[in-house]
Amino acid sequence: MKNIVLTGFMGTGKTTVGKILAKKLNREFVDTDAIIEERLGATISEIFKKIGEPKFREFETQTIALISRLQNYVISCGGGTVVNPVNVENLNKNGIIVNLYASADHILKRIGEDDTRPLIKQMLNPFDQIKKLLAQRQKAYEQCSFAVNTEDKTPEQVAEEILKKLPQTVFS
Repeated sequence: MKNIVLTGFMGTGKTTVGKILAKKLNREFVDTDAIIEERLGATISEIFKKIGEPKFREFETQTIALISRLQNYVISCGGGTVVNPVNVENLNKNGIIVNLYASADHILKRIGEDDTRPLIKQMLNPFDQIKKLLAQRQKAYEQCSFAVNTEDKTPEQVAEEILKKLPQTVFS
């Protein structure tokens, strides 16, 4: 059975919705950021500080190469994962990639003063920076199998919407 891969910008609910989907489908859940944190013994924020984003992305690509071999999982990926075409290719081999999205306003409200968000922490004007990053990642997010707007919805509602949109190949 194919994996269900959740991607999208930070604060769109990938981890929360992923756990709900996994429970509903009786599948294992894995979060690539959590794997990287465990592997490197530091939080994503600390990793960004110590080694920088380019090196982090290398670890992310290695992690995706391994995780994409799994079957019948719900996988939550970091917000920038699908910017790298190698990651998209690996995830598509055995998965359906779902983009969770929200407007910059909603994202900023959700993540607010979250100190664990390294890209937000270094922003002088978070709203403008979120809009800029969303625009930069737009083409990558459009490559996903389908998208679900998470604004003004509970994680449960988002999970239900995903279940309705999933192709039957995910279940057989």
